[in-house]
This record gives sequence, C-alpha cells and structure tokens, in this order.
Amino acid sequence: MALNGIQIFKLTPKKNCKECGCPTCMAFSMKVAQGAMKIEQCPHMSDEALASLSEATAPPMKTIKIGTGAEEHTLGGETVLFRHEKTFVSKPRYAVALCTCMDDATVEAKLAEIPKVDYDRIGERMYAELVYVNCGEGADAAKYTALVEKAAGLGRTLVLECKDPEIAKAALAVCKDSKPVLNGADASNYEAMNAVATEAGVVLGVSGKDLNELYDTTAALEKLGNKNLVLDTTGADIKETFANTVQVRRAALKDQDRTFGYPSIVNLVKIAKGDLHLQAALASMFTMKYGSIIVMEQMTYAEALPLYGLRQNVFTDPQKPMKVEPGIYPLNGADENAVVVTTVDFALTYFVVSGELERSGVPLNLVINDAGGLSVLTSWAAGKFSGNSISAYIKENVEPKVKSRKLIIPGKVAVLKGDLEAKLPGWEIIVGPREAVQLVKFLKDMQADGQI
Repeated sequence: MALNGIQIFKLTPKKNCKECGCPTCMAFSMKVAQGAMKIEQCPHMSDEALASLSEATAPPMKTIKIGTGAEEHTLGGETVLFRHEKTFVSKPRYAVALCTCMDDATVEAKLAEIPKVDYDRIGERMYAELVYVNCGEGADAAKYTALVEKAAGLGRTLVLECKDPEIAKAALAVCKDSKPVLNGADASNYEAMNAVATEAGVVLGVSGKDLNELYDTTAALEKLGNKNLVLDTTGADIKETFANTVQVRRAALKDQDRTFGYPSIVNLVKIAKGDLHLQAALASMFTMKYGSIIVMEQMTYAEALPLYGLRQNVFTDPQKPMKVEPGIYPLNGADENAVVVTTVDFALTYFVVSGELERSGVPLNLVINDAGGLSVLTSWAAGKFSGNSISAYIKENVEPKVKSRKLIIPGKVAVLKGDLEAKLPGWEIIVGPREAVQLVKFLKDMQADGQI
C-alpha cells in the first residue's frame, strides 16, 4: 500500500537542505506521497531508505519500456482511472498488424503503406509507432522469422505474437536488439516463454482464456522473477475485451493489486477483423479505456487524423499549459532584415499563427516570449503579455540578432501599441489582424505596398 507523508518523512534525513527544491523534508515527503515528486530526488536519502521506500511509493501500475533509441516508448505508470483526477502518464501506442497468413504482395503493400502516415500536430509526431507481427497457424520458424525481418526494416518497435517458444527464439535472434515485445505466454507455456524472453531481455506479453487464468499466469511469472510484462486483455468479443481491460486497470489502481499492475494489449484485429470502420471506433474507445498497445489492421489518414487528435487531447496534462519554447522562429527563409511578428507561447496559438504565416510566403521572424502558456487575451489580462514583458524580451533577445525594427502585434492587444512605442524607441509598432486566418491577406497587402 502507498505510504502517507508522515511515514515517508520518518525515513528522510531531515536536513531541510532544500536541494530537492522543497523548503523542508516534510514538504518533500508530502509531495512524494501525492506522486508529485520521486523519492530519488532527495540527494541525501540512504540506500536502506531508498530500498524500503521505492517499492511502496512506486505507481500501482509498473512503467514498462519497449523499443530503443528514438523508437523507445513508455507504457503504464498510471496512477488514476480518470484524467480529471490528476493526469494520464503514458499515451497508448498504435500497432499495424502483419501475419504469416498474408501473401507476399499483401505484406509488401502494408509495409509500404505504414510510413505514409507521419506528420506533426502541435509539436508531436503522429505515426504508427509499432508493428504487430502474428505467427499464424501452421507457420514455421523460417517463415515467421522472414516476416519479422521484413517488419524490422521499417525501424519501428515490433510486437511479436508467437506461442511457440522455439519459433519465438528464432524470431528474436534477428530483432532482440530493438527491444520488441514477445506476446505469447499463457497458462500452457509460460515457463518456456519466460525463459525465451528473459534470455533475449525483452518484455513478455501474457494472455489467458479469462481474467482468472490471466491473473494466475501473471502471478506465476512474477514468482519466477519476471516483472517486465504486458497483459493481453483481448477476449472473445468486444464486450469481453472491454470488460477485461477496464477490470484489469481498476484492480491495479483502485484495489492496489500489483499483479494486474501492468500495461495492456488490445488486439482489434481479433475482435473486429475486416471491419475497418469498427476498428477505428474501437481504437477511440480503447484509447480512453484503457489500451496501452492497440492493434489495428491499418493506419491511414482516415484513421489517424481523428484518433491521434483524440489521444493528444486525452493524454495532455490538464495541470500544465501547452507551451512552446520562447525564442526567434525564422519562417519562409527569413534573415536578420525580416519583419518581426510576435504572439504568445500557448502551443495552439503558436501552431495556428505559424501555419498562417508560413502560408503567406512572406519572410519574417516570429518572436515568442514567456506568456505563461495562455492565449493572447488571457495572458494580456494576467499581465504576462504586456508592454513590459514584450519590450524586455525584444531588447534582450531580439535587438542583438535582428536588424529590422518593425514589430507586428496581435490585433486583440492593439491597446499595447502606445506602450510599446514608448518602451521600444526606434521601433515601428504595427497592429496586425485580430484573427490568424486574416494574416495571409494582411501580410501580402503589406508586401505589395512595400511596407515589408
């Protein structure tokens, strides 16, 4: 069970050194108990205290890492069932399914299709992170290994579904360095599959004919010393799969049952094979309730655009504003002589405004200063996007790098024009349009008139 702040405080060094960022050890202990800080952030905690506290203060759901390098992904680590309670930690990852039952032409077509969906939305890359490779009935080690090698050529993290330990061992020999998931342990083979996964150093997927068998098999694997697991909660149909996935998550987070405290795999191909529209709808549902790896037959823009937008909305921390880094962003080949445009650091505002600025084709320097991650009017009302903050940032960061002395400000804060003219002598302050969609015409008209 999780410890409270007093219990944690008893094991701290009680130095009140403030090196962790908290004014006292008690304040630090309370934050650890709330999950806002980690016990390792105390530089003076003894090894004995760390050992006794680490397990007790760890999230009820274990954090699992899969993949390597740029393709390393984090699963699990969740502490709440509902986003409004705190925040979700690890977003679900989407996998496109391949199978040895497919002919070569189908496999090649799928492999060619997967990389086509790859775009940025509000600073986040949107693409199918995983490839799910299924060893179909009757496939031998050579055929499965050949398919795994083809899938590995995409450079994505793999999930291998294979229940035969020898075939799994052969497949892992060609891809284990990329840290795939081996999804194949069940009540009949878990000891052999555990040996294969442990030897290869990869995450092991566990399944069962029902929740009781899944629980017992997971507990047995834990007794063997393996806690690097994911749970395949896919059932016989949609209803059973949904019930399994929710009950596993509730058992871990509400009942504090760590045997079920692992990320989940939901295979939509098994419960909605051939129905791509149903799979897209189910992917949305399991994005919210509570798939960690969601397997689909395909990922085209038709599925990706609404699905990734949903995931980004749900898995953005509601307690933290979405911000971009302050700085100078040259657009359309701008140099030091290009006009300066400024707006707030709220991510959505930045990406909407920068998109319209790029569409105009006019070279310019977009300047972002720290406005608290708020919208234009909100940050202005809060005093974070003001004549003082804008002028101070311009003088310190822009004037040494940019020769242009024309500054375009958002039309919604036209009231700042006079203040900025007083605080930025030598600068021409231009009031831009109120809405981002009007920027293209505004800039093109200025360019046609020779103003920029």
